[in-house]
Amino acid sequence: MTHTHVKGADTTMVFKRLLGSLGVGGPTVDTILAPGPVRPGGTLTGQVHLKGGNADFDIEHITLELVARVEFEHDEGESEGGIAFERFTVGGGFRLAEGERTSVPFSVTLPWETPITELYGQPLGIALGVRTELSVAGAKDKGDLDPLTVGPLPAQEAILEAFGQLGFGFKSADLEYGRIGGTEQQLPFYQEIEITPSPQYAHRVNEIEVTFLAHPGGMEVVLEADKRAGLFSGGHDALTRFTVGHHDSRDWNTEVENWVRQLVEHRASHGGYGHGDPYAGHGHSEHHGHNDHRHDGHHRSGPGMGTVVAAGAAGLAVGVVGGMVAAEVVDEVGDFFEGDEEDEG
Repeated sequence: MTHTHVKGADTTMVFKRLLGSLGVGGPTVDTILAPGPVRPGGTLTGQVHLKGGNADFDIEHITLELVARVEFEHDEGESEGGIAFERFTVGGGFRLAEGERTSVPFSVTLPWETPITELYGQPLGIALGVRTELSVAGAKDKGDLDPLTVGPLPAQEAILEAFGQLGFGFKSADLEYGRIGGTEQQLPFYQEIEITPSPQYAHRVNEIEVTFLAHPGGMEVVLEADKRAGLFSGGHDALTRFTVGHHDSRDWNTEVENWVRQLVEHRASHGGYGHGDPYAGHGHSEHHGHNDHRHDGHHRSGPGMGTVVAAGAAGLAVGVVGGMVAAEVVDEVGDFFEGDEEDEG
C-alpha cells in the first residue's frame, strides 16, 4: 500500500472500519479532514460522515482525539507508542436511523505545541493522527484514524530556514515523552528537530536539537548541543532557551548565529544575549550548563523513529526539498496508522 497521505498529497484518504463493539450491522464512521496542512494553534476543519446500521442507534457523543507516536525512555531502554494529547466533542445527542447517512461538520483549534510534521512540503517522519470515537448505546468505539499534516508557524519556518542558510543540515525529527524543565510546556511530550552542525561548528558539536514551544503570545525556542569532547574536557550537553514573537521582524540569520554561538561558547551564562548584540531588546535567553538534562532526569541522543539523513552541510532547505527524506521513514509513519487500526480491533 502506498502512503501518499503522509506527504499531504491525498488528505482525503481514510481508513474505514466497522464499529467492532457494536457487532456486524452497526453504524460506520468516515472522517474527512479539510485538505492542506494546519498550523499549530490553527483551526482544523472537516466532516464526520456516518452511515446507519441495520437498526436505529442513539449517537451519544462524537469525539475527535489527537494522537501522536511518541518515544518513551525507561529503565529497559526506549520504546514507542501512541499517546492522545487532546480531545474534542464535536457532536452527539441524536438518533441515527437504520441505513441513514448524515454528516457532522467540525471546526476545532489545535494546541499551540502541536508538533510540525512537514517542512517545505516534505514530511519529517512525525506521525500525528485524528481518531474518531463514537459513543453509541453506552459502548465507545474508536472507529476511524486519519493522518494529520501540520506545517510550521512563520517564526518556526524562518528560524529553520536560517539554520539551513547558515550551513546546518536536517538530520531527523522525533517526539520525546517528558517535559523540559523551566519552560511553560503544556503537552506531555515535546518535538526535537535534530540538525547537523555547519562546517564552522563541526569540530565543536555533534548535533544541535531544536525544540519549539509555542503559545498564543509567542514561542520559546530551546536549543541543545551535543558537544564534542576536547583535549582538556569531556563531551557534554549544553542547553539554552530564547523567546520570540510570532511576528517578530529580525535578521534571522544573525539571530540564529548568535544563538548557536552562545550555545557553543556558554556566553549565555552571563545573562542576556551578550555584549553588543543588536537584538538584546527583542528576546530573552537562559543557559543551562554541563549535563543539564532536558526532561525528568533522562536524556537521550541520537536518531529516533523519524530518522532522516540530509546532505550534511547542504542546509535544511536543500536537505528536505532535495528529496533526502528516506522512503522507510514514510513507510514507518504509514505503518503507525495501519498498526493502530489493527490494534484497535
